Amino acid sequence: MMASTGRRVLIIVENLPVPFDRRVWSEATTLVKAGYQVSIICPKGKGHTASYEVIDNIHIYRHSLPLDADGVLGYALEYSAALFWEFVLSLKIAWQRGFDVIHACNPPDTIFLIGGFYRLFGKKFLFDHHDINPELYEAKFGRRDFGWKLMVWLERLTFRTANRSLATNESYRDIAISRGGMDPDKVHIVRSGPNLDRVREVEPDPKWRNGRRFVVGYVGVIGKQEGLDLLLESIAHLVKVRNRHDIQFVICGGGPELDAIKAESAAMGLGNYVTFTGRCPDETLFSALSTSDVCVNPDRPTAMNDKSTMNKIMEYMALGKPVVQYDLREGRFSAQEASLYATCTDPADFGDKIAELLDDPERRAAMGALGRARVQNELAWDYEAPKLLAAYEALFSTRSK
Repeated sequence: MMASTGRRVLIIVENLPVPFDRRVWSEATTLVKAGYQVSIICPKGKGHTASYEVIDNIHIYRHSLPLDADGVLGYALEYSAALFWEFVLSLKIAWQRGFDVIHACNPPDTIFLIGGFYRLFGKKFLFDHHDINPELYEAKFGRRDFGWKLMVWLERLTFRTANRSLATNESYRDIAISRGGMDPDKVHIVRSGPNLDRVREVEPDPKWRNGRRFVVGYVGVIGKQEGLDLLLESIAHLVKVRNRHDIQFVICGGGPELDAIKAESAAMGLGNYVTFTGRCPDETLFSALSTSDVCVNPDRPTAMNDKSTMNKIMEYMALGKPVVQYDLREGRFSAQEASLYATCTDPADFGDKIAELLDDPERRAAMGALGRARVQNELAWDYEAPKLLAAYEALFSTRSK
């Protein structure tokens, strides 16, 4: 890693607090190890409520948000409040610590307004493309109306403002070039590989089994597009159609649909078969996943999910767990032979494939080993960190506009 002492980076992320946001934290720690000075602006969240703290030489500035958004107006309020506090805190950091580049992580695609302002003063703007917001809007609201067109416009303005951009996979790179109008030479693929210093297998804990033989694990945000309602249908199929009373499901994560999914689980008579942890610390998360025999990704088949690389899949693989998911482009690219792929969208087939793996321990072990090897040899963050640093070297070169 090339020493870069004196280069100062301000990362802005609105979606999650740090260090909870795994990709952002991996990026920040990589930059610090390479000699960069790093500041981060992010929202407050459960377990991360300090307005300012320093962790691993990274200066973190957090702001409050008015609500956990739901609906178009709710998101507009949340994003407007976030943009206000991000700009205020950026002024504070510019005065106290300074920065040479703003590294903006979406959603939303509004941080370019701050990036564009500072470009007037010679700062660089790097766009880290976490989500494809037009597809995310369509997945959440099921329509291509004015709001969808607004998302496309904001996305294009973000790419037009950026000196360089980071894409998490080839699908996102294609969007940056075709829809965003970016020069292909200025789009760098940096995947969200799991950090093997963090993702670790621990001793299984029988409490997760709830007295049952098998555990099936899930981790992720619980929103409309994540397909937790489909997973409940798969569980109902296993329990009520196939009479499988030997499987406990553990769902780790929070989100706007958590209460609704809990209520639906109870209404379907599945309450005793599903454990909800809510948003939880790593100790709880890895205890549940390490105890799991199979892990699942029930993401609803949408354009958003088809083109997005899901962190959960690679974390399952890093822990040596076989996966069941719907047959989506980037999910298949990540997991390959470490996963079974259910027909889109057939909860019964999804449930049957879970049962198929649970009843075949040798196949589970073989698939888990394939997944772990793929992460350790190809997909871990150690392989992505040099790509991030190469993108920064290009950003600071005289060739960057």
